[in-house]
Amino acid sequence: MLEIDNITLHYGAARALRGVSCTATAGEVTTVLGRNGVGKTSLLRAVVGRHGITGGTIRWEGADIARLSPVERARRGIAYVPQGREIFPLLSVRENLETGFATLPRGQRRVPDAVFDLFPVLGQMMNRRGGDLSGGQQQQLAIGRVIVMKPRLLVLDEPTEGIQPSIIKDIGRAISWLRSEAGMAILLVEQYFDFARDLADRFCVMDRGEIVMSGGGDEMSGPREQELRRWLTV
Repeated sequence: MLEIDNITLHYGAARALRGVSCTATAGEVTTVLGRNGVGKTSLLRAVVGRHGITGGTIRWEGADIARLSPVERARRGIAYVPQGREIFPLLSVRENLETGFATLPRGQRRVPDAVFDLFPVLGQMMNRRGGDLSGGQQQQLAIGRVIVMKPRLLVLDEPTEGIQPSIIKDIGRAISWLRSEAGMAILLVEQYFDFARDLADRFCVMDRGEIVMSGGGDEMSGPREQELRRWLTV
């Protein structure tokens, strides 16, 4: 389990997170919602070690990881798909996938069949450069690369941003499979409400660097939905 307890985070003198607490459990999706600029990406960057926290604790599988580097966190089974995907545009699809080998023992360095079962287009484009793929195909490649890593915690930052509807459905199916079949804990930041609602086992809503609303995924429909949506509108 990922346990984020009362964390704060600063960029210089500016406080981006204040007293944020949430969890992500194996076999479940925790969705983080909120308008642009409320601290969602800062929360994910804190979890994966791209920016240090100034207070609180982050525990993964019972161990405090707040002072570990991003590399050390990756070795402990934490994988990150950031906004912008960050694939290597000059490397082939095959080479991009193989960068996921870095955290694996030599005997486990192979691309799982699940990558191509979830995203068949990647199998058809193994020798194409990553930069030649469409935005949706690059997002599939970025998710495929973290599947290669065999993580136990998957951190996703707005995977549907700028993606065509058909690929959004593929990404949703992949996240569902990673939760139910691979048993991953998934922490998902998402702007697309319907996509988030369909996947969430639990949710947190952020505003101005704080958690202002949270609950189980079943509460995203019904009486609380209107209240929740108000936090998401500009």
